[in-house]
Amino acid sequence: MTAESRLKELGIELGEPAAPVANFVPTVRSGSLLYVSGQICFSAGKVTHVGQVGSQVSVQDGKAAARIAAINILAHVRKALGTLDKVVRVVQLQGFVNCSAPFGEQPAVINGASDLIVEIFGDAGKHSRFAIGVSALPFNAAVEIAATFEVRD
Repeated sequence: MTAESRLKELGIELGEPAAPVANFVPTVRSGSLLYVSGQICFSAGKVTHVGQVGSQVSVQDGKAAARIAAINILAHVRKALGTLDKVVRVVQLQGFVNCSAPFGEQPAVINGASDLIVEIFGDAGKHSRFAIGVSALPFNAAVEIAATFEVRD
């Protein structure tokens, strides 16, 4: 099953990705690698999950925020490549969770993105990853995720 058909099966629609709000581009391709800039939990024109996970946002809602960020990543991949079916492998996700000490469930939160990526790409979606806590993110978003993909022409 292709990534595009898997998206349809899951009922996920990738809209037009959000434009950057600062001086950077959303994707950069270098050889067979596609780098996607950090994406937050932004949908329907607003940040969906605001605040620190563990105190203002539950871990479950943090996972939902990570899933939304992953969907935004995929929208940028499709825009850059024309189709998700040009992804050979998901190389890495870099996960940032807005939280304060002593919160330590960052991996569980970023699983919201990792689970979706593997669900869509199967074995090619199994990636390396880090999940770290930070004291603040842009727009006070609960989560931000960046990604690297191996792609083909």
